[in-house]
Amino acid sequence: MSEKKINILYVDDEENNLVSFKAVFRIKYQVFTAIDTIEAMKILEAEPVEIIITDQRMPNMTGTQFLEKVLERFPDPMRILLTGYSDISAVTEAVNKGKIYHYLTKPWNEEELDATIKRAFEAYEANQQLKEMNDKLAVSNGQLEFLLRQRLLS
Repeated sequence: MSEKKINILYVDDEENNLVSFKAVFRIKYQVFTAIDTIEAMKILEAEPVEIIITDQRMPNMTGTQFLEKVLERFPDPMRILLTGYSDISAVTEAVNKGKIYHYLTKPWNEEELDATIKRAFEAYEANQQLKEMNDKLAVSNGQLEFLLRQRLLS
């Protein structure tokens, strides 16, 4: 893993959960917290975030709805859903619509959540490398096509 701290956004409408999360993970990670989805979107616009962790049950929209919105503008961060409810339809919806990486129940277990964050970041880095390689391949293909056209025309 790189020297840079992983940037994590944690969204939860319960202040105590935000404080607890930050207290546990602030030394290891760069933690941003948001009490609602509006604040969360402002943070995403201002800060590069690799991992988003959100509660499912919030007043203005569910975590799944929030992650759907995030996907439209910020497709790269890995998404983790936390919920205290064992609502399988919410989990299914989160997987299908919010394209979540992982689902955990509340109250979260520190070791399990930490391990999930690490795996999510490894997946994030692999996705970024793949994206970079695809971009290089597209440039190479463009150059090759140009050279072939030049040859055909001469």
